[in-house]
Amino acid sequence: MTGFSNKAIVIDGRGHLLGRLAAVIAKVLLEGNKVVVVRCEQINISGNFFRNKLKFMSFLRKRCNVNPARGPFHFRAPSKILWKTVRGMIPHKTERGKSALRRLRAYDGCPPPYDNRRRVVVPAALRVFCLKPGRKYCHVGRLSHEVGWKYREVVRKLEDKRKVKAVKRVAYERKLKKITKDAGEKVVKATAPFTSVIQSYGYN
Repeated sequence: MTGFSNKAIVIDGRGHLLGRLAAVIAKVLLEGNKVVVVRCEQINISGNFFRNKLKFMSFLRKRCNVNPARGPFHFRAPSKILWKTVRGMIPHKTERGKSALRRLRAYDGCPPPYDNRRRVVVPAALRVFCLKPGRKYCHVGRLSHEVGWKYREVVRKLEDKRKVKAVKRVAYERKLKKITKDAGEKVVKATAPFTSVIQSYGYN
């Protein structure tokens, strides 16, 4: 994920560690790239669930005593948790940081048109590479659900529908590829006499 690209980089958040993924995204955004993160509810956090929930509940108690409406604002959705984590790694009060943050899009689930786009992973942030086997971890989706996010079941149903459609689409594409290959072989046999004449004149 080095260099500059006009196209948005679509990252599948499943199985990544929150902090490490946010650090890579922040660096890519500051380089001028656009980043889209899907399936944020399946991002992992190292440490057991109970400990992470205690930390989040402590965060929820932090507010302005004079007027709580001034902030800080406690986002519950997994996509907004990732967004706020990335924001903390960017100089978001400068124009450079503001423009970088505008280039980030984070989604719960995998909405269109990104369900048909090629998605990438970040090896430097994958839990299986970064976390020692046997260490405890939790999912951001479960943590969000426990602290007030109301759309876990909705996202789960939409994801189940998307996976069924994806299986059908892959089967259709394989069938179409096979039909195209068979048709090409038939055409080669039918045009063999003409091809030999063309090749005799030096054309390949």
